[in-house]
Amino acid sequence: MQEPSHEETSENTSPQNLPEYPSSLWRATVDLPTFPSVQGEMDTEIVVVGAGITGITAAYLLAQEGKKVVLVESGKVLDGTTGYTTAKVSSQHGMIYDELISNFSEEEAILYYEGAQEALHYMRRLVEEHQIDCDWQQETSYIYVESDDATLKKLEKEMDAYRKLGIPGEWVDSLPIPLSVKGAIALPDQARFHPLQYLVFLLQQFLLLGGTVYEDTMIEEVESGDRPRLLIQDQEFGITCDKIVSASHYPVTDQNGFYFARLRAQRSYTLAVRAETTFAGGMYLSVDEPKHSLRSATIDGQEMLIVGGNGHKTGQEDETITHYEGLEHFVGMLLGIKEIPYRWSAQDLFSLDDIPCIGYITEDEPNILVGTAFAKWGMTSGTLAAHMMTDMIMGRDNRYAELFNPSRKQPLLTKIKTAVVQNANVAKEMITGKLDFNRRKADDLDNDEGGVIWHHGKRTGAYRDPEGALHMVDTTCTHMGCEVGWNEAERSWDCPCHGARFAYNGEVIEGPATKALKKVNR
Repeated sequence: MQEPSHEETSENTSPQNLPEYPSSLWRATVDLPTFPSVQGEMDTEIVVVGAGITGITAAYLLAQEGKKVVLVESGKVLDGTTGYTTAKVSSQHGMIYDELISNFSEEEAILYYEGAQEALHYMRRLVEEHQIDCDWQQETSYIYVESDDATLKKLEKEMDAYRKLGIPGEWVDSLPIPLSVKGAIALPDQARFHPLQYLVFLLQQFLLLGGTVYEDTMIEEVESGDRPRLLIQDQEFGITCDKIVSASHYPVTDQNGFYFARLRAQRSYTLAVRAETTFAGGMYLSVDEPKHSLRSATIDGQEMLIVGGNGHKTGQEDETITHYEGLEHFVGMLLGIKEIPYRWSAQDLFSLDDIPCIGYITEDEPNILVGTAFAKWGMTSGTLAAHMMTDMIMGRDNRYAELFNPSRKQPLLTKIKTAVVQNANVAKEMITGKLDFNRRKADDLDNDEGGVIWHHGKRTGAYRDPEGALHMVDTTCTHMGCEVGWNEAERSWDCPCHGARFAYNGEVIEGPATKALKKVNR
């Protein structure tokens, strides 16, 4: 199936500005290396699963320690959330600090801030020492409120939290960009960059240190023990190792940690825009809903705006293209649009208390470590996770271990409330997904259209590609049996229960599912 080329567009803010197919600016503007899949039984010291910022950084750090490291990726390197980020390197993770003080303590809140800052400083130092050409720019980061008085009060409480914790933020009544606000918090000395240029450099350094990388290697199961073994899907061989680092978004194995019930998946959307008006600099995130994120990038000497936001729970929106249109309207009104060369979306995971899970996957499993639930702030949290897991493997104490421990005791009220809402939502989707659909037939689908149809008396997923070929799948998610729905903007099947995603032909895009949807014959 061929994607049409992107044509130059004239100035307007109508939906026809949007590219027909999603494509990441980051992936389109870097030379990505390719690697083979695992071809036979292997034995090594460390297996890192997942080739995004967490996995690549962890593999690099462990190789620096002299470890024999194998990095495996189920798809292609840097084709997960890291390849589709907005790429802000910041300690300003929305309105997190007042919440941390309320739910935990001032000590833990300042520890969270220091961890993010430590990750930022490490990345900056690496870029400067190695002269990595990755458009690294120091920026002031802003969170702001446009109109809502209740949200303004929350932002004022967040500013109070900054003062208590000694975070060098400043309250401002206006922004450098032409956006009227009721208030904002400015945090200086943050950064933005081209994430894949940075990570391709780390990947190259990892290879020079003797590391090995494999793509197209789906881990289906993990046999735990003194030396865990990773079983590769559709193969009779696997990889035996001393330690596993799971950097694969959903953990590569659950080990009775019930991560599928503790994590929620959310999608968000991004445009790369050539604007009519010069951008004044800075990085911005609205606190009002729908949230909007804004920063710039310099690609081949040209300025591009990276506009993100309009998130929702995975699999629970029918007309996903409207989220791109909302971003287009926002930036069109703000700065005007010359062209939108790229649009893309990403998936993020959140824990019950919105703090990442970094450490041993369960209390009684010392050979499998996990870094996940970065809640949209994976550039700093993923980098911190890589350092933490390296310390744990090397037997060093890490001062952040208790705060981010996946088995930590969470604030009871917050945990119960979030878990009840989250799992009630899953139960609702389990039931309604079986019943609630429009009983169309395959012949009703136009070219490049997908949806749920009624085929031979059964609920079936169908997509007719631009050439007219029909691709049909069983819509029962292979993870836990929920019914997937059609995502028109990404041409994918998304599960509303735990966030698994599948390509139009049923192949796995996102976990926790590891098996493809069953194909259905005509």
